[in-house]
Amino acid sequence: MRCLWVTLADPEPRHNGQFVYSGGLIDALAAAGAEVDVLGLARDGGPSRGSRHDGRTRWWLARHQPRSRWTSMVSILPHIADRCHTREMAELLNGLLAQDGWSGIVFDGLSVGWAAAPVMAALGGRRTRPRLIYVSHNHEESLRTQIARHHPRSLKRYVMQLEALKTARLERTLVDRVDVVTAITPEDAELYRACRPDKRIEVLTPGYQGRQVAGRRITADLPRRAVIVGSFDWIAKRMNLEEFVGAADPLFAAAGAELCVVGSGEPAFLDRLRKSVSATRFTGTVASVTPHLDTARIAIVPERSGGGFKLKILDYVFNRMPILALAGSVAGVPLRHAESVILFPDHRALAEGALRAMDDLALLNRMQDRAYDDCRTQFDWMTRGRHLLSAMAPS
Repeated sequence: MRCLWVTLADPEPRHNGQFVYSGGLIDALAAAGAEVDVLGLARDGGPSRGSRHDGRTRWWLARHQPRSRWTSMVSILPHIADRCHTREMAELLNGLLAQDGWSGIVFDGLSVGWAAAPVMAALGGRRTRPRLIYVSHNHEESLRTQIARHHPRSLKRYVMQLEALKTARLERTLVDRVDVVTAITPEDAELYRACRPDKRIEVLTPGYQGRQVAGRRITADLPRRAVIVGSFDWIAKRMNLEEFVGAADPLFAAAGAELCVVGSGEPAFLDRLRKSVSATRFTGTVASVTPHLDTARIAIVPERSGGGFKLKILDYVFNRMPILALAGSVAGVPLRHAESVILFPDHRALAEGALRAMDDLALLNRMQDRAYDDCRTQFDWMTRGRHLLSAMAPS
């Protein structure tokens, strides 16, 4: 089978969840036997623009032309898609659509929702057409609405409400046009079904191919430290982090505990947070997160806004980090409250719960063992590739 895969950008380097998911699916589909042509933007630090072969995968990379959110405001497209809708991307897409023999065309995320119109135009006169698949990374309509509702500043809240409306329009149009929608969590799948019960909706959670720790004991020798791992470049991630740190830092300071935040973020944002805390350390970008996981007792998922599947949860589980999280932030993972994860209703309760659990070593070791057992056979990338291959087969 031949697949045309349209995505935001080359996933290398895979430093955030979006690129881990896209890159993993592309690799898995090729490994399952498909010939995959990937169209996306070139990225700073990745391979240069142009075309290249990588086994069964051929890459078509267009010049990256950054666009501001203010420029996107005058577009009918939301910023998530407008940033990817460049002239060179459109020209490369038209050239690829002129070829025959595609078994499937994948729209990888709503960033490429703009591509649905030229795809439909190119296929309109053909007797048979490839299967069209929308691989969603989030149920974007509900996610963007949630982010706008929680933003503390009224002007930005208004701008984000407008963005949410444009996002909803594009997502609904894309879902209408494709044959299959894949959702990254069962919860997202139900949101799509509520709007389009007639549409084929399937769950396609990520796989995991990172380090797996066969065994680990958390002892009193470890620092009284909690860790949060992530990429904090997106506004929803920044909002979550700032809210949690604001609630947790004074509590951790009073208890003589440490909170370590590991991952990239805008330097100005991280510097501003550093000036307001006493028990929290921000590492910025790191070469590897594993040394920080190995020297902490618990992992925290404080995400009230953000939706979708949190890939860092798999890093925590397979590195045997006991997880404490906000309720609703572990979608798509077979973890059980009070057994393999502990869930809390708000940031303050989460911070207080983390401090209580930090010294209960028997609880922490029991949780990390059960989480590992719950997940160890559930996240194989190869099954995801075969799933996509079957979705491209004629019905």
